Amino acid sequence: MTLAQLRYLIAIADSGLNITLAAERVHATQPGLSKQLKQLEEELGFSLFTRRGKSLDAITAAGAQVIERARIIQSEAANIRALAANLRNEKHGALRIATTHTQARYALPRAIAALRDGYPDVGVHLQPGGDAEILELLERGQTDLAVVSTVGAPPPAGLALPVYRWERVAVVPTGHALAKLGRAPTLADLAAHPLVSYESSLKPDSSLRRAFEQAGLPLHLAFTARDADLIRTYVAAGLGVGVLAEMALDPADRDVVGIDIDGLLPACTTWIVLRRDRVLREYALEFIARFAPQLDRRDVRRAFDHGVGVDEWPAPPRWRELDAARLAA
Repeated sequence: MTLAQLRYLIAIADSGLNITLAAERVHATQPGLSKQLKQLEEELGFSLFTRRGKSLDAITAAGAQVIERARIIQSEAANIRALAANLRNEKHGALRIATTHTQARYALPRAIAALRDGYPDVGVHLQPGGDAEILELLERGQTDLAVVSTVGAPPPAGLALPVYRWERVAVVPTGHALAKLGRAPTLADLAAHPLVSYESSLKPDSSLRRAFEQAGLPLHLAFTARDADLIRTYVAAGLGVGVLAEMALDPADRDVVGIDIDGLLPACTTWIVLRRDRVLREYALEFIARFAPQLDRRDVRRAFDHGVGVDEWPAPPRWRELDAARLAA
């Protein structure tokens, strides 16, 4: 049994049992991967997958147990490599960050640019997705850290570091009736219009949906997307009133204007989420320091060893405060 065989096995499981896709992900040939899988099954003495013709059909009960332990072995092998690289003071490598479009487009660029200044030989690879997909990538060990947002409690998995708090804003075309109210809009004002928002608003537990339900107001979603730029584009096209994260409001946009709706919807918190069993490279800690400067690097290290309750971290700043501080730096 080799580490390569276990890596191939995990790749097959994570590729939906698609051998061709798994081979591409591990930079192997399909025949070579199939051969290694056969050798591993022969050594173990049982099948890891059921088969339908030449295709893999399902993971066997025994295969599920082997894959679970293979993930642990692969993770620990990666930890040993990371530990050795840190002890050698290596300055090169790759940092994988799973995050949403809004974070990648509006919140992360300055922190990543600052990281590149200190670690020019580190490649940064963004892995976009919805919050659930992002946390699944982290759980599988397919990303080094996740950047996600929640309303209320922190993400349930891993070590969650609070970065900043943010509100949502209403976005309307220039000259829209809501921009001429002369007062802050109410939920009833928003409910009088079709809304354009994130696709997460379609979920039953969406904070936007809950706010309207609790107020006894109808929610009419005319358009949803993951991409904040698409939401602004369709607001400008007249599909409805946008509901966006405040950091996605572009002051240079002349087609739409933002309206503060602080307090109408629950505030959100953006978190960096890490696996507690992962040895972080020094450049990952540097990224955290750049993205969340209010967090002491020593506290982050201690959190891995001893655990830190959410209430023990410094209260995260408001996005507007953090953004202003970065601009002034």
